Amino acid sequence: MARIAGVNLPAKKRIEVALTYIYGVGRTRAREILKETNVGSDTRVMDLTEQEVTLLRRAVEARPVEGDLRRQVRASIQRLVDIGAYRGVRQKEGLPVRGQKTRANARTWKGPRPSQAGSKKERR
Repeated sequence: MARIAGVNLPAKKRIEVALTYIYGVGRTRAREILKETNVGSDTRVMDLTEQEVTLLRRAVEARPVEGDLRRQVRASIQRLVDIGAYRGVRQKEGLPVRGQKTRANARTWKGPRPSQAGSKKERR
């Protein structure tokens, strides 16, 4: 099992997929890293040599990932909240930020529907 950027990569997965377990590394960036380090994308994590793991570790740590990237994202959101931008207000309220409608389908943002009186039939 390889440990890169503080994340244990699953041993039986292909390295291209396993790299996506790191926050900030998707399939495209994983392919870029593999091309840069000349590691085959079909190689399983358990089959990597120590030298390949070191190369991958250096390539990943040269990019903003994990804690640094999370801090960067949080700071960007906080900046929007602080300046009172519309997107910041929406973030603070827990509502959709990117222009989605909220009348019908924002339940994950607005929470469960409030109960309404008389909506259930009375039983006698």
